[in-house]
Amino acid sequence: MGIIWTIIIGLVAGFLARLISRAPNEPSGFIMTALLGVVGAVVATWLGQKIGWYGPNDGAGLIGAVVGALIVLAIWNMIVSRRTTSTGPLDDRRL
Repeated sequence: MGIIWTIIIGLVAGFLARLISRAPNEPSGFIMTALLGVVGAVVATWLGQKIGWYGPNDGAGLIGAVVGALIVLAIWNMIVSRRTTSTGPLDDRRL
């Protein structure tokens, strides 16, 4: 039941983070949104345990997962924007 609950919280957190962020290069789709939220929850739990907000067996809740997902989205957008600006525009002749 713990994995199913994590996926449900991750889906909600990923959806809320995508609503808040509204960046142009967001990952889309049901699975990517759920993965975004789950990775955000893992990031928030790890950071919270390192800072001392959570104990060793505690995890981040919905708000922490949303904040973690926003951090993951910011990193995603930095990577995607670097990749698109460094390669230049697509060449139509290759089609």
